[in-house]
Amino acid sequence: MDNELLSKQIQIERKQFSFTVRENIRGRFLKITEDVGGRRDTIIIPSTGLEQVRDIIDDAIEADREAGPYEVNDDT
Repeated sequence: MDNELLSKQIQIERKQFSFTVRENIRGRFLKITEDVGGRRDTIIIPSTGLEQVRDIIDDAIEADREAGPYEVNDDT
């Protein structure tokens, strides 16, 4: 049986994200679920990799900041 340690949800644009930290007999993990109009996709990240994932997200935030404002290109 899983034990829930944390559960948070956020809405970003039209997507709902759920972040749940759980533990079971195999260890702890972060479960991230994306729900878009009833369609769900989920990934599981073992707790041993959470700091690595955080570092990549920090890098992505920095790259986004450095890129400046997003502009839609209508030349397609």
